[in-house]
Amino acid sequence: MKTNWQSLVLILLLCYNTLHAQTSRHTFTTNDTAFVLDGKPFQMISGEIHYPRVPREAWRQRMQMAKAMGINTIGTYVFWNVHEPQKGQYNFSGNNNIAEFVKIAQEEGLWVVLRPSPYICAEWEFGGYPYWLQNEKGLVVRSKEPQYLQAYKNYIMQVGKQLSPYLVTHGGNILLVQVENEYGSYSNDREYLDINRKLFIEAGFDCILYTCDPARDVAKGNLPGLFPAVNGVDKPEEIKALVRKYNNGKGPFYIAEWYPAWFDWWGTRHHTVPAADYTGKLDKILGAGISINMYMFHGGTTRGFMNGANCYDTGFYEPQISSYDYDAPLDEAGNATEKFMAFRNVIRKHLPAGEVLPEVPAAKKTIAIPSIQFTQATGIFSVLPKPHASAAPLTFEDLRQAYGFMLYRTQQPGGTSGMLSIKELRDYGIVFVNGKRIGILDRRFKQDSIFVQLPAGTATIDILVENMGRINFGPNLLKNKKGITNKVLLNGKELTGWNMYPLPFENTDNIAFNNKSTATAEPILRKGTFQLTATGDTYLDMRNWGKGCVWINGHNIGRYWSIGPQQTLYVPAEWLQKGNNEIIVLELIKPEQNQLQSIEKPVLSELRQ
Repeated sequence: MKTNWQSLVLILLLCYNTLHAQTSRHTFTTNDTAFVLDGKPFQMISGEIHYPRVPREAWRQRMQMAKAMGINTIGTYVFWNVHEPQKGQYNFSGNNNIAEFVKIAQEEGLWVVLRPSPYICAEWEFGGYPYWLQNEKGLVVRSKEPQYLQAYKNYIMQVGKQLSPYLVTHGGNILLVQVENEYGSYSNDREYLDINRKLFIEAGFDCILYTCDPARDVAKGNLPGLFPAVNGVDKPEEIKALVRKYNNGKGPFYIAEWYPAWFDWWGTRHHTVPAADYTGKLDKILGAGISINMYMFHGGTTRGFMNGANCYDTGFYEPQISSYDYDAPLDEAGNATEKFMAFRNVIRKHLPAGEVLPEVPAAKKTIAIPSIQFTQATGIFSVLPKPHASAAPLTFEDLRQAYGFMLYRTQQPGGTSGMLSIKELRDYGIVFVNGKRIGILDRRFKQDSIFVQLPAGTATIDILVENMGRINFGPNLLKNKKGITNKVLLNGKELTGWNMYPLPFENTDNIAFNNKSTATAEPILRKGTFQLTATGDTYLDMRNWGKGCVWINGHNIGRYWSIGPQQTLYVPAEWLQKGNNEIIVLELIKPEQNQLQSIEKPVLSELRQ
């Protein structure tokens, strides 16, 4: 039994904690022209950072760099397909621990703008949607279709459980939450937008909600009752006029995506924009009291198979590269650039009286790994799992496979030749006959046919198909199944009797290396080790290799492709270790390669045929 004085101490502690919680809470509202934090006008200078694109161990360093440039808020999307990779299976751990990301921002004195959508675009696989939505017959994304709304609700409730405690209305640091994402560029159904709003409130997001659209689409994408933010606008008078037009003649004024550069896709030049082209614009925007979210402040890396693709009505297909450097103020590795310093000088002019920016941290250490020799190997035909048989080819979705590769195999009577046509190949196919590579089909060039000669007897046709990334923007979101999505013809006759071998490469733990490769130009997996006495950031130099992906100590660090513009793969210091390190490379088209080195600087702007 507690004594009276013990009970008194407990009561006093409870009272203190309650009073402290009340006094430490902030208020966040708006007036006719600005955001208002704790009763004072607040100009939000936000920088976008995406938690899945940065190693969790580096989140704090990136945020400290943001503060050093003058950023006071971090913007981030929430990525449905990393949090619900399979229907009903949720993952908010490790690099997906967004609550920890928000908490670290709070510890570093940064506010947060949250963008759960759940559609995000972001040059991300399927625009953030999980692949399995396509298995729900009749489901239509970004619509009032009941199955979609139910899946959406299930997910957003889970996000609410993770993040509602961090809203400013609950004593946290999340100031704003975005409803949908550039919806006016897709459609104009305000009833659907209002359903979004209600779902967010039901999930616990009882804070200021807003919409965002490019200037030309605000008319279609705004929702009365929510303030409209505008993307891609540089002129203060233009943003103020737009917002007033759709917000009852008042503010606040917020550029939800202010672009200091752009992203890249395979086979096109690396996009860069000089800092000088933007410093004057930034100065005018901040001088006009307008809040911004810089997209991107730090891009990071789209690791694994999570890149998206451009594809519009004309049907062209442009898969995006692994580097999301974006020519942003903070480079892919988290170091300050010339643009960082130029923007810092502009922001410093507009700081509140008495506020001083932290010193810019020194650049991170980089290393060059000595030449790596691969000591183990296996051809991809040696690691095939148990097949799935079907008369017609099955898609990735049919076999509940999200990403990676699929080998399609059929045996046909030989002694003939002609055009092998693959209808709706998505996206990159390597064709073999009896183990010999015949050629490659590339969706980017709308290639779907190749001449084959089948030798006498029974001929084996293999087609190794790579999912190069689902479309992330535009009207073709609903055309995103992968693999061979229609049929295969030989001289106009449909081929039947298929075996499908899923190769998702979710990890590399169970690959048996036998040092054998029997096929001519068979894709190969190579394994090696290297020793380090000290760790640091580095860049694998893939210029002598062809096409594939790389794992370092179990982490899939991304895709490489000799066509460029990206020729190196960034390896963060946080994923290296002193002593022994393991590397595995899947090489699709140059299996003879057996040596690799790293360099201390990235190569992101080298195109090849």
